Amino acid sequence: MSEHLTRKELKRDEVAETLVHGAEAVRSHQQILWMIGGAVFAVLLAVLGWRFYSDRQTMKASAALEDAMEVYHARIRLPGQPEEPGEVTYVDEKNKYDDAAKKFIDVAQKYPRTRPGQVATYYAGLSYEQVGRNDDAQQWLRKAESGSDEIAALARFQLAGVLAKSGKADDAAKLYELLMQNPTTLVPKPVVILALAGQYSKTHPAEAVKLYEQVKKDYADSPAAQEAEKHLELLPKS
Repeated sequence: MSEHLTRKELKRDEVAETLVHGAEAVRSHQQILWMIGGAVFAVLLAVLGWRFYSDRQTMKASAALEDAMEVYHARIRLPGQPEEPGEVTYVDEKNKYDDAAKKFIDVAQKYPRTRPGQVATYYAGLSYEQVGRNDDAQQWLRKAESGSDEIAALARFQLAGVLAKSGKADDAAKLYELLMQNPTTLVPKPVVILALAGQYSKTHPAEAVKLYEQVKKDYADSPAAQEAEKHLELLPKS
């Protein structure tokens, strides 16, 4: 009997011990779940906080970019010519684009991670190109290459033109080749081919003819094909 009771007690002790371990395991899992839940909550707060901050930064950047664009597109008026109320105008084109470049650079430096900041970087390069400051134009267009695909493509296309004007025809051709291999919506392949053909028309007319013929063949009945036909007529006949 004593032995029987002892076995029952042992069995009861085993059951009790199992329950204790089970309870501890549940508490342990609950603690882990709470820790995971707390971490997820912290991450969500961080993401939402960053999104709120990012949205606010983008709104500020958009307003600043709009202000800079108003200068970039400002009307050049004759001395003594009246201005419309609230209109931004200039009497000197150089001053206009210098002011625009400063405003674009300010947006680009204050809001570099926003889309308006990337667009401002691109337009800073364009502004300097307008006044013949090609070194400054190259600097900002190269920075714009790190933007989104479309902005990067626009920057490369514009940069190629600046390089060509600066006597760096080979570097320009390399950029055009890169763009032809990776066309985008804003910089489609036929536009790039026409630009490269235009560059070659002065130095390698035979290559220019091939490119114009390619556009006529691959993009028949398109505005690009019509443009190619016009340029072909202007090239010297071999």
